[in-house]
Amino acid sequence: MIEEVPVTGTQTKFKAALVQLRTGKSVEANIASASKLIREAKELGAEYIQTPEMTNIMEQGRDGLFASLKEEERDDSLAAFRQLARDLKTYLHIGSLAIKASHDKAANRSFLIDRAGEIVTRYDKIHLFDVQLAGGESYRESNTYKPGEIAVSADLPWGRLGLTICYDLRFPALYRALASAGSHFLAVPAAFTKQTGEAHWHVLQRARAIETGSFVFAAAQGGRHENGRDTFGHSLIVDPWGRVLAEGGVDPSVVIAEIDVEEVGRARARIPSLEHGRRFEVAGTAQEHSHLHLVGKAS
Repeated sequence: MIEEVPVTGTQTKFKAALVQLRTGKSVEANIASASKLIREAKELGAEYIQTPEMTNIMEQGRDGLFASLKEEERDDSLAAFRQLARDLKTYLHIGSLAIKASHDKAANRSFLIDRAGEIVTRYDKIHLFDVQLAGGESYRESNTYKPGEIAVSADLPWGRLGLTICYDLRFPALYRALASAGSHFLAVPAAFTKQTGEAHWHVLQRARAIETGSFVFAAAQGGRHENGRDTFGHSLIVDPWGRVLAEGGVDPSVVIAEIDVEEVGRARARIPSLEHGRRFEVAGTAQEHSHLHLVGKAS
């Protein structure tokens, strides 16, 4: 069943901005570069500002990463961004920070901060990027990060926002669930690799918008990072009909567009696919799973 969530308040239009970054290894330098662009976005009239995944540090080496990690209540970057949201009186969505979760695991955690600098909600990335790409490019996020287990949405003054991070983009059931729970906007802050971004970034972002009738806000990391990683950039704002409203390049920048929340209702009325989903079974699956289960138990 689809949860009908009305637009909260009388204002149905607002400016959303994405801050595209090229995060390095210094947390202090990353706070400074992100803050400069966040202030620029505010000057352009943005009322919701989103930064990419790994806003505070891009470090693949486990030892180097854990040397910089702090628990949430002690994290300098989170404190700085909360104060910045308070100073600018804007909704600030930090796409994610690397936060110390335990002695041997980090959390890839997103923070939505309100105009008073208070944390509205948090989201820990559910799907971890464990892949072997062509050319020897390899990632094993599960070695370092603890996956989240709960999908999260929160209300903004203009509608409901569903939070996701990067690799989550490849799991459409998550986005359908968030839209069915009333989300008008879907956030996909990311650090997409250049290789996968060139192949899939645009089509996946537009697909998530089209199949849910939602706006998609995707702030991205872009370019060659200090740790040697290449990310794709091309931060995107996509409307509920799948049209790209604004797009970044590769370099650090601000991407901004005016959002008309009523477009969500119009798109979903034209193609009400969220209401048409039906339960089904895949023929043979139950028998095959039962057989495999018995084989597993026997062995």
